[in-house]
Amino acid sequence: MQVGGSVDREAKRGPRHPSGRHRAWDTDPTTTRQQTQHRRDAQTTPKPNTSPTRAGSLGCGGVDQTFSSNRHGLLRAGDRVQLTDAKGRHSTVILKPDGVFHSHRGSFRHDQLIGQPEGTVVTTSGGTGYVVLRPLLADFVLSMPRGATVVYPKDAGQIVQMADIYPGARVIEAGTGSGALSISLLRAVGDQGKLVSVERREDFAVIAQANVVSWFGGPHPAWEPTVGELADVVQSHPDGSFDRMVLDMLAPWDNVTAAAAALTPGGVLMAYVATTTQMSRLVETIRADGGFTEPEAWESIVRGWHVEGLAVRPEHRMVGHTGFLVRGRRLAPGVQAPPRRRRPAPGGYDADGLDWSPEAFGSQPVSDRKLRRVRRGLEAAE
Repeated sequence: MQVGGSVDREAKRGPRHPSGRHRAWDTDPTTTRQQTQHRRDAQTTPKPNTSPTRAGSLGCGGVDQTFSSNRHGLLRAGDRVQLTDAKGRHSTVILKPDGVFHSHRGSFRHDQLIGQPEGTVVTTSGGTGYVVLRPLLADFVLSMPRGATVVYPKDAGQIVQMADIYPGARVIEAGTGSGALSISLLRAVGDQGKLVSVERREDFAVIAQANVVSWFGGPHPAWEPTVGELADVVQSHPDGSFDRMVLDMLAPWDNVTAAAAALTPGGVLMAYVATTTQMSRLVETIRADGGFTEPEAWESIVRGWHVEGLAVRPEHRMVGHTGFLVRGRRLAPGVQAPPRRRRPAPGGYDADGLDWSPEAFGSQPVSDRKLRRVRRGLEAAE
């Protein structure tokens, strides 16, 4: 998928030193003054970037870049923009030369927006005004093509923050779905980090890859999407290869052992589950494993407020329960966490014989017809 305005950013930014932007050179007391001055000159002299770039197993390789130029500047052909009318209703448009936006309230030509700054107001032939802005990531996630249900922005933000996803982190996620959480994780790890996304279903992985490329305007250099089982992917890496693991799957407790092998000591295991029974079983499995700190579990509920003059009240609608988050940290190998001191409630562990199938949770399967429709839409947009 080609996005307009995708100029050669590496050439625009200029070359850089092959070892990075900032390099602390080793000092040698026997170095002569000329050698020291030569090192200082080499530190400040730009050199071509010869470091290799990674490529995902689905062919998602690319140049090392931040994609920040796609997020600011004048509107360009190929940019995705969000139109907001006076009632707060949104429409998403990809700008094209000679393109036309049509609605029941009139039309306007895309050329009226190309070359204009964000925040422009465009008026249709019917007299309706729209505020034109590039969509935020939260807007894109809720409107992008999807096969599997996405992780909502309120949960994705907590995952990034509470799992401490930092620039340069080595992260592995299981349950890529439609790629919503992958985008947030990629923005957090940056170009120098690493995100291995594992998805069992190839049709979901294809949709996720298209959404990630659509958002960033090209393949992200830190992304390695993979189709397969998490346990198999973990076994292909040495123990302790990852700093963070994020699980979004039906039965995450089946991969606690794999998480213990994959995470470095001090690493964070974060899981997103939909029901209380899933949350309970995962927490108990992490406790029983003994290789993690005492797990924490919580949910977040977001309620908007109506503020207009003296009419200040909660909104009638809110984003209530979407899922639970469970977090634990990897202990050093061979170390056992101190035993818990609080006493459980009587009968609190009588949970044997439960059915952990998707149907038992009321989960509706995604039909093949819907997936084919979503994929046709993505192919038509390319």
